[in-house]
Amino acid sequence: MADLKRFFKKTVTQEKPAKAPSVPEGLWVKCPECGEMVYKEDVVSHSYVCPKCGGYFRIKAKTRIRAVVDKDSFEEWFTGIENRNPLDYPGYPDKIKELKERTHLDEAVRIGKARLDGREVVIGAMDSRFLMASMGYVVGEKITRAFEEALRLRLPVILFCCSGGARMQEGMVSLMQMAKTSAAIKRHSKAGLLYVPVLTDPTTGGVTASFAMLGDVILAEPGALIGFAGPRVIQQTIGQKLPEGFQRAEFLVEHGIIDGIVPREQLRRTLSQIVRLHTEACGFDSFPAESPARKIETFGKKKRSKKSGDLSAWDRVLTARSSERPTSLEYIYSIFDDFLELHGDRAFRDDGAVVGGVAFLDGQPVTVIGVQKGRTTKENITRNFGMPSPEGYRKALRLMKQAEKFNRAVIAFIDTPGAFCGLEAEERGQGEAIARNLLEMSDLTVPVLSIVIGEGGSGGALALGVGNEVWMMENSTYTILSPEGFASILWKDSKRAPEAAQVMKVTAAELKELGIIERIIPEEHPAGEDNLDEISEYMKIRMKRFLGKYAGMPGEEIAGQRYERFRGM
Repeated sequence: MADLKRFFKKTVTQEKPAKAPSVPEGLWVKCPECGEMVYKEDVVSHSYVCPKCGGYFRIKAKTRIRAVVDKDSFEEWFTGIENRNPLDYPGYPDKIKELKERTHLDEAVRIGKARLDGREVVIGAMDSRFLMASMGYVVGEKITRAFEEALRLRLPVILFCCSGGARMQEGMVSLMQMAKTSAAIKRHSKAGLLYVPVLTDPTTGGVTASFAMLGDVILAEPGALIGFAGPRVIQQTIGQKLPEGFQRAEFLVEHGIIDGIVPREQLRRTLSQIVRLHTEACGFDSFPAESPARKIETFGKKKRSKKSGDLSAWDRVLTARSSERPTSLEYIYSIFDDFLELHGDRAFRDDGAVVGGVAFLDGQPVTVIGVQKGRTTKENITRNFGMPSPEGYRKALRLMKQAEKFNRAVIAFIDTPGAFCGLEAEERGQGEAIARNLLEMSDLTVPVLSIVIGEGGSGGALALGVGNEVWMMENSTYTILSPEGFASILWKDSKRAPEAAQVMKVTAAELKELGIIERIIPEEHPAGEDNLDEISEYMKIRMKRFLGKYAGMPGEEIAGQRYERFRGM
């Protein structure tokens, strides 16, 4: 879905004013971004987005829910919970009463059950009109009950977050809601259930430091202010000057904290896709262990008569490195349906050298990960020439652990000259990141298939190569290090790289004979744009057969089979 790819692009926008106006009554409204007066009906028809500049208005909880769920399907829960005044704060009860009358809300969040394209979900939305949607006892109680009821009903949770943070008038009682809501989310998550927070402007303080950041997939609206300490708090507390765009949604995608940004008019469709990808059956039973193979065998025979069968090891090294070979993303979009790319390691950065997300393989949800090279110089700079940094491996591991939670198989495409070896990578723990992947992949309770489609360079490739099976394309290579490096270390002469390639046994045929890989994907001609569809169809059929072997197999047995595979090396 080409348009869905655009939802998650990373762009930098200018910082909005700290406070955006709500839509007032009247014929004209002032845009929060450009300051222009615009016709209110135009704003409403554009999903409360300025038709002139694209600036976002804050909207009511009721409006948010109505825009996402099926018509007349929302059933509100947990109304009438009595508010408390634990600090005996002067005027607080009166303020709550006045807000209830003015906003027709009983608190700063609305929670309930609804249908989203026919699928039941628990959904909630916070409303900034009620004390800036600050979190006190009632907000924490409603959200906690929402996850408890969703656990009982085994339903996913979608929560639109916006908040100024903890409610000062309730002191430590407010702070405890952070722990309470997080504990409820953990129980819901352990049951293998989906949670998607959507961060809107602003999401700050204790809400950011609890339920807003604990989703399986975390989305945000464009330009939303998101952070723990707000810009004003930072500036007033330590006097630090903040860069343009700091703490905006785009900043968080770039720094690996959230999965993506979705324009408001596309939220319903995107949320529906996420729910569908995470709630369809994931038991590998869709595919039989043996399936019609006429097309496979015909394709396999073609390779035996091709001239490239006589290519030298060094010729294959050069072919594997060719910029004409299809990239991981090209195979992903050719083989799978509805690929939803997810971003970031949730800690530091979104590494462009590693891509990953969720997709369908003929109706079966799978997690797909790949090392991605670029075509142009600009793309290669973005992708770091296919050399992952620690945060790239951590992103991959995050997605693999998510796959385990939802019982989805993992399919990884490998094409890297090796892990990035710069100063920054060492500072951020490159060795630890690779080691952690090897450790955790060895024990995943879902099937893992790793496919070398180009270069498979050293530990940087192995970090995605701990599979139940490893396949190689016929003109790919899998090496302890580059032939140039091998020649330099052993013979002190990098010019002997062609000789080294022969000695190292780097080709698919040699590695299959050594028992390092299970399958060779034939290339009648070197892989390129002309035969991408044919090779992809071959892979797809074989992938389905691979998954069929694990139908009904317990997770411990899947992990055990992978252990024995490497134990025999």
